[in-house]
Amino acid sequence: MDIFNQLMQGFATAATPVNLLWCFVGCALGTAIGVLPGIGPAVAVAMLLPITAKVEATASMIFFAGIYYGAMYGGSTTSILLNTPGETASMVTAMEGNKMAKSGRAGAALATAAVGSFVAGTIATVLVTLFAPVVAEYAVKLGPPEYFMLMLLAFTTVSAVLGKSTVRGMTALFVGLAAGLIGMDQISGQARYTGGVPELLDGIEIVLVAVGLFAVAEALYAVLYEGRVLEEQNKLSRVHMTARDWRRSWPAWLRGTAIGAPFGCIPAGGTEIPTFLSYATEKKLAKADAKAEFGNQGAIEGVAGPEAANNATVTAAMIPLLTLGIPTSNTTAILLGAFQNYGIQPGPQLFTSSSSLVWALIASLYIGNVMLLVLNLPMVGLWVKLLKIPKPYLYAGILIFATVGVYGMRQSAFDLFLLYAIGLLGVVMRRFDFPTAPVVVGMILGPLAEAQLRNAMSIGEGSAMVFLQRPMSLTLVGVVLAVLVLPRLAKRLTGPKLA
Repeated sequence: MDIFNQLMQGFATAATPVNLLWCFVGCALGTAIGVLPGIGPAVAVAMLLPITAKVEATASMIFFAGIYYGAMYGGSTTSILLNTPGETASMVTAMEGNKMAKSGRAGAALATAAVGSFVAGTIATVLVTLFAPVVAEYAVKLGPPEYFMLMLLAFTTVSAVLGKSTVRGMTALFVGLAAGLIGMDQISGQARYTGGVPELLDGIEIVLVAVGLFAVAEALYAVLYEGRVLEEQNKLSRVHMTARDWRRSWPAWLRGTAIGAPFGCIPAGGTEIPTFLSYATEKKLAKADAKAEFGNQGAIEGVAGPEAANNATVTAAMIPLLTLGIPTSNTTAILLGAFQNYGIQPGPQLFTSSSSLVWALIASLYIGNVMLLVLNLPMVGLWVKLLKIPKPYLYAGILIFATVGVYGMRQSAFDLFLLYAIGLLGVVMRRFDFPTAPVVVGMILGPLAEAQLRNAMSIGEGSAMVFLQRPMSLTLVGVVLAVLVLPRLAKRLTGPKLA
């Protein structure tokens, strides 16, 4: 009952006119960003991070959350009509959705994607409401050794899972950890790695790094390496489903939600695995007539299941972010930076130290899901018109937003030079397939992990055995090792066998 009362208080906060407006703007902007190919929620949130200096914390978090799950709704539009996924999460939707569009059933594909997203998002939000406080309640009993191991778990999961190569992921993490050391030492007050530059005494702003690595790097990479691509758009039919489409879709929505939600709750990295699993499940369970549509005219289950799995994963990812401070995707890594920019550290203490903000955020997930259903079904035609915006104008706008936003924080020309230097680093990282999320996670959690390590070593009187003497800490050591070892072991066991 206590959870219900807190949720009602959250609704009272989230339903104020100002917060409703921010939620609506975030959902609309997120949907528009999802529709535009190549610009994902990570780029959008990074580009708009500087507004956190001017906007109240709760409104800002509701706004960013709206962009976050709005982009997942919108991503299906380009996947279905253009066969151009705006995000990796929409790759699987494109497989059957685009074939449905070519068969003249684009409206049914868009409808099942929108309704499936709503169903999965709502169920996953209920899971966040019920289980996030329970996880936080147990996690709040942890001490410095456990906190350090949790942060080590965040480092390993984000680095090992978000990139194609663990070595590249770890390299990106160490770049972030090194950047996090710049500035004043937390205990001694000594300047570290500042090179005599006074602007670096307070460290490098996480907002600046996120904007540079995601927004600026995205725009520069598009200019330098992506040529002009002629995109053929399928005709948009009326957005509705027949009775047969409904009968085939609803079991796929529920199965997709059941597959996606657990992947969001664990630091397993991204939406690719659950969406592919959902697609494989639907193809396996399809009846004879429906099975024949897979890969030919396009099967509606192949759109409904993966879209539900995608949105369930995205929403459930709020559980590890809010309760443990562990981001499981690029966007949640940047949301972690947005929290920290307000001096709020997601983790076990968040449900007690910032209770009103957390419950308003959770309540806004319910409100946002309804808003997105209203925005997506009747207004698909409007979103499709966004595809006509020329790419040069689009990327020029991103660079202008990023530059003005970063300069507005401290009115410092040094920040602008640093922004574009980080942007060029982001281009190099993307060119050579280095994941960028570990850099942000390393910068945010690095200083916190350093403080917890010092505290833990003090408890152990200088002995590292303190991490093995406490049951929870020892368990986390095992989990960290499993994250590093098991994927390699599985790859070796399932790899091609030589004759």
